[in-house]
Amino acid sequence: MAATIKDIKAETGLGLATISKYLNGGNVRDENRQKIEEAIKKLDYHPNETARSLVTKRTKTVGFIVHNIAINFSGVLLQHASAYLHERGYGMMICDSNLDAKQEAENIRFCLDKQVDGILLMPVSDNPAVLAPTVRAEIPVVLLDREIESDAFDCVTIDNKNAAERATDYLIDNGHNSIAVIHSEEYTGNERFKGFLSSMEKAGVKVPKQYIYSAHVHSTELGYNSMKALLKLRERPTAVVTTNYEVSLGVIMAMNEEGIRCPEDISLIGFDELILPMVMRPKLTLVAQPMEDIATEGARILLKRIEEGNDFPRQRMSLYAALKEGESVRKI
Repeated sequence: MAATIKDIKAETGLGLATISKYLNGGNVRDENRQKIEEAIKKLDYHPNETARSLVTKRTKTVGFIVHNIAINFSGVLLQHASAYLHERGYGMMICDSNLDAKQEAENIRFCLDKQVDGILLMPVSDNPAVLAPTVRAEIPVVLLDREIESDAFDCVTIDNKNAAERATDYLIDNGHNSIAVIHSEEYTGNERFKGFLSSMEKAGVKVPKQYIYSAHVHSTELGYNSMKALLKLRERPTAVVTTNYEVSLGVIMAMNEEGIRCPEDISLIGFDELILPMVMRPKLTLVAQPMEDIATEGARILLKRIEEGNDFPRQRMSLYAALKEGESVRKI
């Protein structure tokens, strides 16, 4: 039979009020704290979280809804957020929206039904209406990686436009003006495409339509198929900007199949410091998103919102992403 708070009382001789105060995070005298901790260990006591939640109205659980759990970027954010929350006594419930807005809405409803204290969301939909149930339930939401046009939610992203602009500037500074771009048509891809165009416009370079490839979402297939098409052109670009890790994978697969050398034949610059840059030779030049900071800042803001409600302004954090120079860009 599981030990109860009354068993701790019998073991320590302390009052229920003192024991309850300790179990709920309050300060007690050092000698009493030591007695309680020894009793907990001896009795293998575990608090009844269901009963506690009825009193505190908290479940110490955060929902993390990702747009696509299969991509490496999502897994890294999950890992960092989980570690941050665990250190602070919170559990995490993971839901995958599988790039489907309807499934995302169902995941939000599921998290609310499970009475999570807050939600970290990598959104699929850009419609703030999808989050209306969280507003009605007064459950805080922090958006990660992607924005939704609404002042009702905290958000942590990088400055995608600026990051892609700096990456393209780097290619131009190395003598390239025949540059292709492969991007998605969702938030991050569109912002990075804007940065690419801004850089090319500053340099006075017009981008041919055949140098621009896009699809609804980032994917290895997008990178692979786009690079195959680029390699069939009579006038190939001297460099390619890939705006996502999966896209970079597909691009390199296509180049390897066609025997195209990097950077001798085509220079590459990409996003995300994950596995690929560690194994690719030559080493890929890339924009390194601060993935740990995105996850932990989002979790920090969410816990603060859970504890303090709306007593502080909405947080719209745009973190800096560093350009890391590798060996995949040739100077011409």
